[in-house]
Amino acid sequence: MLSKNIETFLGCDAEYADATTVLFGAPFDSTTSYRPGTRFGSRAMRQESYGLETWSPYQKQDLTDRAIFDSGDLELPFGAPEVALQLIRERTAKILADGKRPFLLGGEHLVTLGAVEAVLEQYPDLHIIHFDAHADLRDEYLGITLSHASVIRRCWDLMGNGRIAQFGIRSGDQAEFQWGENHIHTQLFNFTGLAHILDTIGERPVYFTIDLDVLDPSCFPGTGTPEAGGVTFPELLDAIFLVLGQANVVACDLVELAPPLDPTGVSTATACKILREMLIAME
Repeated sequence: MLSKNIETFLGCDAEYADATTVLFGAPFDSTTSYRPGTRFGSRAMRQESYGLETWSPYQKQDLTDRAIFDSGDLELPFGAPEVALQLIRERTAKILADGKRPFLLGGEHLVTLGAVEAVLEQYPDLHIIHFDAHADLRDEYLGITLSHASVIRRCWDLMGNGRIAQFGIRSGDQAEFQWGENHIHTQLFNFTGLAHILDTIGERPVYFTIDLDVLDPSCFPGTGTPEAGGVTFPELLDAIFLVLGQANVVACDLVELAPPLDPTGVSTATACKILREMLIAME
């Protein structure tokens, strides 16, 4: 039994035994390739969530009608990605073993790997739906294989061809795109073809990972590696509703918010609203 976190995301204060979804934070950004700060993302979302209402005018439903438990942030050692990933893997496995859906809040995108490893143990036929500005398919970055720039490549190492589909991609080196053509599905710039991919996956289990830099930096500047030409907030919300309404999502994450990089607070407010909508839509 996990203990209740004192500070929770807005409306996520169900008892653990009653919860269907369990939030937990992974405040880790030790492999960030450009601007750090994502280690503060999950805490900022909790603190700023009380600027929102629990009612969603998009879905005409209320977050308080969902049974969600916020277990707080893991204590992760900076500079030791292998240890951090193991702790994330253990927390994810615990939540799954108790019959609940894990929802990981980053942190940098490498944290996804620990969660995917645990979910794969329970769901060997797992697929990944990935929203991002970056392909994250490098085999290594500056000689390091465990990096937020290589997280999807490391997931592919575990899963193989035909089980990863990414959308909104608009950044990566030539080798990444050439490698990806033969191993995963990549949709550049937008969400075209998402419905078809979901039809193809059918009822098979899905891990849904969202790097918030898929959004255009004009509406989401608070991220470590902003890329011009991203999707809008309404476009992202529609795509999220499509995935959560159609796919069998057994685990998910929301990563790469770096609050210190946006002193206006707009990026954190945007992340909070996306999280609220996801939590309502998946129940």
